[in-house]
Amino acid sequence: MRPTRLFDLIERQAAALPLDDALAAKVGDSWRRYSSQEVVDTARNVGLGLLTRHQIAKGERIALISMNRPEWVFSDIAIAQLGAVSVPLYPSATAKDYAYILGHSEATVALVSTTEIAQKLNSVRGSLPNLKAVYTFDTAPGITDTMPFSELLTAGQNATPELAAALQARRDSVTPQDLASIIYTSGTTGTPKGVMLSHQNILSNVLTVLDVVNINHLKRALSFLPLSHVFERLACYAYQYMGTSIYFAESVETIVKNLPEVKPHVMATVPRLLEKVYEAIVNKGHELTGFKRVLFDWSLKLGLTYDPDHPADLKTKLQLAVARKLVFSKWKAALGGELDVILIGGSALQPRLARVFWAAGIQVLEGYGLTETSPVIAFNSFTEHRVGSVGKPLPNLQLKIIQEEGYRAGEGEILVKGPSVMIGYFKNPEATAQAVDADGWFHTGDIGVLDDGYLRITDRKKEIFKTSGGKYIAPLAIENKLRESPLVAQVIVVGENQKFPSAIILPEFDNLRKWYAAQGKTVTSNAELIALPETNALLKEVVENSNVNFGQWEKIKQFRLVSDEWSIAGGELTPKLSIKRKVVINKYKDLIDGIYSGSKS
Repeated sequence: MRPTRLFDLIERQAAALPLDDALAAKVGDSWRRYSSQEVVDTARNVGLGLLTRHQIAKGERIALISMNRPEWVFSDIAIAQLGAVSVPLYPSATAKDYAYILGHSEATVALVSTTEIAQKLNSVRGSLPNLKAVYTFDTAPGITDTMPFSELLTAGQNATPELAAALQARRDSVTPQDLASIIYTSGTTGTPKGVMLSHQNILSNVLTVLDVVNINHLKRALSFLPLSHVFERLACYAYQYMGTSIYFAESVETIVKNLPEVKPHVMATVPRLLEKVYEAIVNKGHELTGFKRVLFDWSLKLGLTYDPDHPADLKTKLQLAVARKLVFSKWKAALGGELDVILIGGSALQPRLARVFWAAGIQVLEGYGLTETSPVIAFNSFTEHRVGSVGKPLPNLQLKIIQEEGYRAGEGEILVKGPSVMIGYFKNPEATAQAVDADGWFHTGDIGVLDDGYLRITDRKKEIFKTSGGKYIAPLAIENKLRESPLVAQVIVVGENQKFPSAIILPEFDNLRKWYAAQGKTVTSNAELIALPETNALLKEVVENSNVNFGQWEKIKQFRLVSDEWSIAGGELTPKLSIKRKVVINKYKDLIDGIYSGSKS
């Protein structure tokens, strides 16, 4: 029987596909593994503990602020069993974010992972009158007004038979249509909005994606994208359904160390992290000499031109066999040796990366969606895939594209309707009415085109702008092309109401330093690097090479280099590594003004 509520997933696994390592996390130097039944029992005790101590009502909001670890999953299942509503937050969010989201959601209990998060939350607790209790997964000595998570477990283990019956009655009362989670958007375009998702919203998406992608042969997954992000959360629900063991990386920084320990068959990531993996592999290859370097370069060139969407001819098959045996096998070894599938979401992936990983025998499946759609709208599969696309729309969704002024032929805003579209925005009927029209179509704000049934995302509606000459500029396409260069880390295209578009470019400084080292020159600081005429000449060549792909009005006429890294902590990036365009434009306002003041281009 297919599950209809989120907590059904793990119970189905325990009954039908029991694992000794349903969840695993590093404790000291060893991995602590939890069997499927342990997960079921621990989640039940957390639920009983919450019911015993706080009489949590159905629909009550409970905040969950933690990096990926088993306690996140125990808590998520427990909250769902109570008919309560989880409100996940990024652990990297600011105290101001905590204050807004916990205040707006009226969360009554917060479950947090570390002392640092507890301290951050305590700094704004005075503004949160609804917050009754904070529990920490780690011990938090010296932090007032917090309790250890272990007390909830103990309370649950000692619960009376009457409370156990009350929990069972509460579980039985949960319906697929009940609100399961409120996930707040990252706020790239203003104040975060609380996306209300039901059990049915999320599970309809999980099960349909699994039907489409058909990845039930995968035994181990490495999880490192934040579980507070809906894409990783969907992946972990899918793993529970498939009977795939979930190993939580210690952190994003330890992925390289954890990969050979876990030997995963699958992992989900965002393009920026995959780009980093690719760059590390290529840089290592460039350290080779003699025949090994020649072989590496030949294999890399073969991979970058490989077309996984069509059957290879005999010559290509033979070449691939040689490349995989002598070069790409080492790539796979660096990624644990057994990695078969990488699931990609969050933003556009450079086609060259998809090609080279497919050539290496690692299938990169790119998809597209939003928090408001639980999240997947389209996904590539093993049997139906197209490099440069985000796949075909899911079969249980309706999709249409609305043409407006300024779009190219076939392009328009993507609208979607179906069971995974959100209930609405929490306490924000005006925003809900703007996003979901009277006929039930959700307006994504993304611009796309259907090509032979495959969806390609070409831009964001809010990011398209007009020049003073009345020409429309779609910055995403230009930015993606510029980012194909190994010398470009991040870029934004600007020029609204100006004569021409320009670019603010953050170089990939490690690669720049390697280029200078090859010339026998050492440059230490980023500021020194961008001031050198050779650097500007290199990036000018990148811009000019990119420009050949665009119309005259779209070409980048001027660019400026910046030296300070963009980060989540600095406010330029969201936790899923998307650029906060308004923040970056405001940060470099003087630089941008300088481009256009007195310009005659």
